[in-house]
Amino acid sequence: MIIDLVAGRGELADAAWERIEPLLPQLDGRGRPWRDHRQVVNGVLWRLRTGAPWRDLPERYGPWQTVYERFARWEADGTWAKLLEYVQVRDDAVGRVQWTVAVDSTVNRAHQHAAGARKRGTRPGTNWMIRATRRRRQALGRSRGGLSTKIHLAVDGRGLPLSIVLTPGNAHDATAFADVLDGIRTPRVSTGRPRTRPDRVLGDKAYSSRAIRHLLRHRGIAATIPERRDQVANRRRRGRRGGRPPAFDTEIYRDRNVVERCFGRLKQFRAIATRFDKLADRYRAGVILTSLILWLREAAR
Repeated sequence: MIIDLVAGRGELADAAWERIEPLLPQLDGRGRPWRDHRQVVNGVLWRLRTGAPWRDLPERYGPWQTVYERFARWEADGTWAKLLEYVQVRDDAVGRVQWTVAVDSTVNRAHQHAAGARKRGTRPGTNWMIRATRRRRQALGRSRGGLSTKIHLAVDGRGLPLSIVLTPGNAHDATAFADVLDGIRTPRVSTGRPRTRPDRVLGDKAYSSRAIRHLLRHRGIAATIPERRDQVANRRRRGRRGGRPPAFDTEIYRDRNVVERCFGRLKQFRAIATRFDKLADRYRAGVILTSLILWLREAAR
C-alpha cells in the first residue's frame, strides 16, 4: 500500500508531516513558540516547486519574510540536513538502503538574480579576478551558456541522494568525486561508527582516472567505471607495461541510470532546475529539502 505523502500541488500530506514534525525545534531560541511549522514548510515547498520570488508567496502561507527567515535559519543550524539524515538512518536500519552507489552531476543554469551576491563593503567596480573568486565560492561558474552551478550526487540503488556537493558549473566531475564520497555518512541507530563506505560505486567515463580508482581500492570499494578511449589506446600501446584493464561488468553498469532518474525528479522543482538563490548554502538547502521529499515518497511504498 502506498501512502500519499504529498498533498495537492506539492504540500505535505498528513502522513509525511507526522514523520518529520517531532524532529522540528519547538522554540525559536528566545523562549517563544514558532509560527505554525507546517504552514511554513509548505510555503518553502511552494517556492521550490514554482521558482517564484519569495515576495510572491501566497498569503495562505503567512508573511513571506517569516517563511524565508525560517528557511534560512534552518539551513544555518542544520535542521534540513538533520531531517534528511533521519530518514536515511531509519531506512538503513531496516535494510532498505541499497549500497551500490551511483555518482554523477548535472549543470543547472543560474538566473541573473543569482549572480548578485557580494561581500559586504565590496564596490560594484571591484577587479574582475576578485569577482570571479567570489562567484566560485558561491558555486557559480561561467561557460558558454552563462553562469551555472553543478550538482554532484551520490545516490543509492533506488536513486535516493546520499551525498550532495555543489561546484561551479565549469568544474570537472572528477575534481569533486572525493568530496562526494566523503559526504556519504549514515549514522547507526545503535552504537557504532556511521556507515561511510558503499559496497560499489558506479560512474561514467568522467570518473575514469587513476586517482579515483586508487582511492576506491584504498577504501575497499568495488568500482564499475568504463575506461575512456584514450586510456584504452595508451594501455594497448604500452603492451605489458600498460597493465591489465580494470574489471568492468556491463550488466552492473546498467544500474547507473538511477542517478539520472534522480536528477529528473529533483528538477521537477523549478527552483532546483534553475538556480535563483544568490548564496550556495541556500540553494543547497533547497536540494536537501527536495531530496527529503524523495526519501519520504520512497518510504511510503
